[in-house]
Amino acid sequence: MINGPPSDRGGRALAVPRPPTAPKLMNRNSLGPYRIDKRLAAGGMAEVFVAHREGPHGFQKRVALKRILPQHARDPEFVGMFIDEARLAARLAHPGIVQVFDFGEHGGSLFMAMEMVEGTTVGRLLRTVASHRETVPLGAALHVAHEAAAALAYAHTLRDESGHPLNIVHRDVSPANLLLDRQGHAKLTDFGIARCRTTAQRTDDGHIRGKLGYMSPEQVVGDEVDAKSDVFTLGVVLAEMLVAEPLFGTGADLDVLLQIRNVDLTVLRRAGGHIPKDVTRLLQWCFERDPEKRPTARQLSYALREVLARRGELGRGPQELARLMERLELVPKSEHDAEAQEAGARPTFLVEIDDEEASAPNNTKALLDRLALDPPTTYELRHPTGEREGPIPFSEMVRRIVTGALKPGTKVRKDTGDFESAGRMPELRRYLGSKALQWGPSGPPRGANRRGVLYGGRLLGQAHQLTSRRETGVLHLWDGERQKRIYYVDGRPDFVASNVEAELLGEYLVAQGTILRMELEMALAMLPKYDGRLGDALVGLGILRPMELYRAVADQVRSRYLEAFRWTSGQWAYVRGEQCDEETFPLPQGEHELLRDAAMQTDAKDVKAALTPVQRRVLRKNPAPPATLASYRLPGEWERVIDTVDGRATLAGIIAREYAQSGLDAEQVQRALYLGLSVELIEAA
Repeated sequence: MINGPPSDRGGRALAVPRPPTAPKLMNRNSLGPYRIDKRLAAGGMAEVFVAHREGPHGFQKRVALKRILPQHARDPEFVGMFIDEARLAARLAHPGIVQVFDFGEHGGSLFMAMEMVEGTTVGRLLRTVASHRETVPLGAALHVAHEAAAALAYAHTLRDESGHPLNIVHRDVSPANLLLDRQGHAKLTDFGIARCRTTAQRTDDGHIRGKLGYMSPEQVVGDEVDAKSDVFTLGVVLAEMLVAEPLFGTGADLDVLLQIRNVDLTVLRRAGGHIPKDVTRLLQWCFERDPEKRPTARQLSYALREVLARRGELGRGPQELARLMERLELVPKSEHDAEAQEAGARPTFLVEIDDEEASAPNNTKALLDRLALDPPTTYELRHPTGEREGPIPFSEMVRRIVTGALKPGTKVRKDTGDFESAGRMPELRRYLGSKALQWGPSGPPRGANRRGVLYGGRLLGQAHQLTSRRETGVLHLWDGERQKRIYYVDGRPDFVASNVEAELLGEYLVAQGTILRMELEMALAMLPKYDGRLGDALVGLGILRPMELYRAVADQVRSRYLEAFRWTSGQWAYVRGEQCDEETFPLPQGEHELLRDAAMQTDAKDVKAALTPVQRRVLRKNPAPPATLASYRLPGEWERVIDTVDGRATLAGIIAREYAQSGLDAEQVQRALYLGLSVELIEAA
């Protein structure tokens, strides 16, 4: 991920290199000047070998040799990322970072030669201590974190030859990317998805970057990341060494992402009672939700060094760690053991696949085969009239609940069981027990603090009031059988529930082209296996990746929110203090930008109706608006229209003036003024 195209030292843009020609047949025992000893591992983009280079007078150098896979050798994207990694790695010269000291091409294949680290990884160390029901000793864990923080501090503050910051962000600090050598020193590796000012922009394609469980909250929600993101994830690694279990749980992928987003430290509180208070405070510093409040890697390095010194552990970490690795048989007792050479040669671009991941389906045939293994669960309804209906699949039961067609008291039986109230069935209770997903007859809710009618574009003004007053509560909307609830927390839309079938998650994903109808049907058929959670089913079946699901759900909530502003009839009521009991997702934009988008979505007739009462009145700027004009990040034309309101022209006069001077469409002028009046940027005299 880059901020601009690659450039030379003078700042001139460089062309992205063309991929090499297709690989030719080569000597299987050599790659350039290196003789291959054995193939070490392979991942989705590259393979790694243990190799050596020979020279005069018996000179020999062992390396970890990484080569882009032949099937990707002509793919410009893969080739570009490989070259970017090599360019960046060549700049990094620090004892705590695995060195890359050669880059070349042989037979049409690109390769890089990396430092051979004989030892293991923090990931393997964590798995081993957990299997022994141990944790990493405090001194050893602090030592590893201290050396990793020092390496990050070096990378984060590195400058180019002209003295300009390179702004490097690793973005993948994880146990797998922290190597431990035989002497007990830590080395950071794999800058394959690092962000740097001087490399080409390839890693911001909307896909997940970083390993699940080792991302910062800003990575999860898709915000811009900086060096403080690496500090957060290093804190995760340190915490896991001290508790010997995943900090953000081992549940469904989406649940892990939500725990990271919420900085849910339940595991640390439960399993970290033995951690000294000064170390706990240091971890909490790393886990600040706001990146600005976290330490820099340099500050973290100094703080860790101070803790080590205060505890008399400074300088003892390498020996303690080396003894631990030897006791756990993570490193051999002989330096000549071949497995010692394998363990530390941790390649970049590799993905460790566990048994569950390896067996996950990756094509339609596999999905269909999996469906065929389990007969579907079906239900039968007994209506108050005594009439029975069925068999009904689980997915249809869920659809009826979330659209209000099935109530908790409805008599239901599963397969050949007895009839009972739907609300007593565990798999249905998840939906029927949620206030946000229960729908009764249309009408004002109990405890409404205020209510009104939806016409003439009035909803935008109401939404602005909730935002400017930092309200927490729920805005109920209804029009006939159509109902919607918008939950606010501190003035920000936090969740939107709807009983409209077209706005259900599955239908939304199909309409957006994110998934196919067939894929939705397969996921719906598997819902009972995933506790009725469609998102988990989509991820579990390999249809979506966790981050794709996370962002799709956030976009769906935004779509539901904006759709409300297209209503041209109906009523609204607001209940202060009521909160959502569903898991919420942050919307992509801030609350003021959402109001801007709402003005864009409002029906044109409602915009005109809202402006009609002030058509002949003079407009002037509000000297003390609740939020600044810049907060709304308006289109340039809208901003100019609002900015030119001078207290002399009427609304009709402003529209005529804009058309005469700039040719701006009257509707765009009206929408700009409609927003300005609704959010109190301007007012009618």
